[in-house]
Amino acid sequence: MTTNDHPHDRQVHLDFHTSPYIDDVAADFDAEAFADRLEKAHINSITCFARDHHGYLFYPSKRHPELLHPHLRNHNLLIEQIDACHRRGIRVPIYTTVEWDEYSALNHPEWLALDPDGNPISGQPMVPKPNFYDSLCLNSNYRAYLLDHINDIIDTLGPDRIDGLFLDIFFLVPCDCPRCQVQMKRHGFDHTDVRQREAYCAVLLDEFKRECRDLLARRVPGATIFFNGSHIGPSNKASLDTYSHLEIESLPGGTWGYDNFPIVMKYVRNLGKHVIGMTGKFHTYWGDFHSLKNINALEYECFQMLTMGAGCSIGDQLHPSGKLSDAAYDLIGKVYGQVEALEPVTQGTEDMVDIAVMTPEREWNMESHLSESLIGANRMLTELGCQFDIIDPDMDFGRYRLIVLPDEIVATEELSAKLDAYVKAGGKVIGTYMSMDNGGDAVNELYGTSMLGESYWDRDFIMPNDVIGKAFPKEELVMYERGARVEPVDAEVLLDSVQPYFNREGKTFCSHQHAPSTGVTGFPAAVRHGDVVYFSHPLFRIYRDYAPLWVKDIFADALDLLLPDRLVEKTGEGQVSSLELQLRKSADRNSLLLHCLYYPCKKQAVNLYTIDEKVPLYDQQVRVKVGDAEVKSVTAVRSGEIIDPSRYEVSDGYLTLSIPKIDGYEVVEIALK
Repeated sequence: MTTNDHPHDRQVHLDFHTSPYIDDVAADFDAEAFADRLEKAHINSITCFARDHHGYLFYPSKRHPELLHPHLRNHNLLIEQIDACHRRGIRVPIYTTVEWDEYSALNHPEWLALDPDGNPISGQPMVPKPNFYDSLCLNSNYRAYLLDHINDIIDTLGPDRIDGLFLDIFFLVPCDCPRCQVQMKRHGFDHTDVRQREAYCAVLLDEFKRECRDLLARRVPGATIFFNGSHIGPSNKASLDTYSHLEIESLPGGTWGYDNFPIVMKYVRNLGKHVIGMTGKFHTYWGDFHSLKNINALEYECFQMLTMGAGCSIGDQLHPSGKLSDAAYDLIGKVYGQVEALEPVTQGTEDMVDIAVMTPEREWNMESHLSESLIGANRMLTELGCQFDIIDPDMDFGRYRLIVLPDEIVATEELSAKLDAYVKAGGKVIGTYMSMDNGGDAVNELYGTSMLGESYWDRDFIMPNDVIGKAFPKEELVMYERGARVEPVDAEVLLDSVQPYFNREGKTFCSHQHAPSTGVTGFPAAVRHGDVVYFSHPLFRIYRDYAPLWVKDIFADALDLLLPDRLVEKTGEGQVSSLELQLRKSADRNSLLLHCLYYPCKKQAVNLYTIDEKVPLYDQQVRVKVGDAEVKSVTAVRSGEIIDPSRYEVSDGYLTLSIPKIDGYEVVEIALK
């Protein structure tokens, strides 16, 4: 659970990676104009650069003056940025880089991370040379340089100027240099196995994080510190104590896309740290000079952060001249002005959830991507209006009334025992496909089935009935990906599969895709065992890949069987599936806040999704669980409209409401007596 109550949640992350081949760096920098522009844009925190990926410094270093950017006209750039911002109450966390440093890579090749053939390991191997992505090894003397560099920042600037540190680029680099080989042997890792090298790198990075945390705590007590690896997940828990807060780098115009932030945020908000989301003002991603994001896209991205309890950070890059772009800060200011206006209502609130989706993620390396099944689950449950977290097997299950196990959750003795105890205590479970597959033909106690492995069929069909698939005609519907074979032992069959004539293989094929149904009943497609429902197909991967409405509907039918009294539901005619609903609670205001977010996302371009329109919605109907509380009033906070009581009614513990208008984003406050 997270509360969004941090006082500096309108942040800019101001990149300043500046080539040594550019002259007159910061020649046009004016400290007062810089800070005034930030203040007018409603910014209250800005991350500024001590050192960039090119390896150069932007402050008058006492220990490493030779590393000052060779064409920096104002050697006090960082100091003047900080002082001018501090006079206006704007925080300035300080950025420096860790694994990427072009100057160090060129001048200290002995510091490079190496593959087994002795070649440098690139953090971005698909990017052509020249670049600054060759990774540096923290088992070299580079580590001592980094710690000395942090001390140098503090010594040169003075502790009073240090609000915090943002240390960038913490990736699992599978270095096989002689130094790492020695340390891996000492720690019991096999250096010939790339996954073992990555596992050792995780240990190494965690050690270095603690060194940095301890150094900063000793020298500047109270300063914040964040270590950025471009992703936060279960593997970060081992070093979570070293972070003062968490920042979710997630620029939709880059490799992250629009699925990334909500998935990561719904996991990260359970880690007990204040969270800031990070998007960018760029049309694409970092380094996209002279581009502007569509304002509707930037609104959506920042407002989505608010709906989930995160603060906001917007990435920008300062021009080498040192002058901020008026167009960029007009854009940022238009969005942050709206964010600031909402803070009296949104700050100090808590998320409300009744469902958890388990993540299959355990480790994360430079080749990792979000699980396709997790993406599908997030999309599906969001479209259904479900209020849910994303959890890992080690988290507390007790907060949730229902847990979803999407497609590929690996069975362990510990997790099996934990789920068994959860169900016995009254919890509900929906599992799909190979989640909790215990192998062989042993009885699966959770599902009440024997798990027999994968289906014989590449594609087969389901036959809707009056319980599961009840909205559809009673004829076959295709399931686009291979399912599993199960036999019920003490489970009730809820849904049958139907066999095709054959797979498309060898000589057998029919028409353009798959063979049609034979009408012959196959293995169960869904079973119920007490308060557990199991689907034998990978529902969530199918939904991510194809989005068939019947797949979402059969899951919703199972949800209605197990959890008919959910916190929030979309009701009535004219439901819009892409309307996002997030319920939060304000103890200070004794109210519930229903965040309603709708900005249509389009695939207009080959390389990215875009949001360029804001289409108002009218008369969307929702049900919100209020329990025994009496409703005093209902207000649309952003429009200021007090919603007429004729638009809502309270009965059986629910407020049923028709929302007059959602113009991109609305916050409906339900005041309780």
